[in-house]
Amino acid sequence: MNEHYRGLGHVAVYTRDIEESIAFYEKLGGSVKGRGEVPTPEGEKKLALVSFGGITLELIQSPGAMPMGEGNVPHFAILVDDLDAAAGEVRAAGVDTFLTPAKKVLPDLFGGLQNWFFTGPSGEQIELLQML
Repeated sequence: MNEHYRGLGHVAVYTRDIEESIAFYEKLGGSVKGRGEVPTPEGEKKLALVSFGGITLELIQSPGAMPMGEGNVPHFAILVDDLDAAAGEVRAAGVDTFLTPAKKVLPDLFGGLQNWFFTGPSGEQIELLQML
């Protein structure tokens, strides 16, 4: 079965406001690859595919409250080659939602890594990750 796997299709992220989330990811260099709507009993569910950091996010705006019964993604990580430079570019794009004032350096975890978390407009956590 493994011969059929081609990689990660996308990571689904619930959003309170799809337009705000699209604008946020575009500021970080993302681009919209598609939009759509799915009818539900509560109304139209808005969807957008955004390519960002080598992955595709499926942004989902439900017509009601953000459902969590379908699962929750605690965070997704974007692998970077220079954490300080990447964090600087995120800040230069106007993002000021870093969760800590300094990066974490964990030399003994998974062969060594450093990371820094920030949040998107709907509270999703995004990890900038550099393996050491």
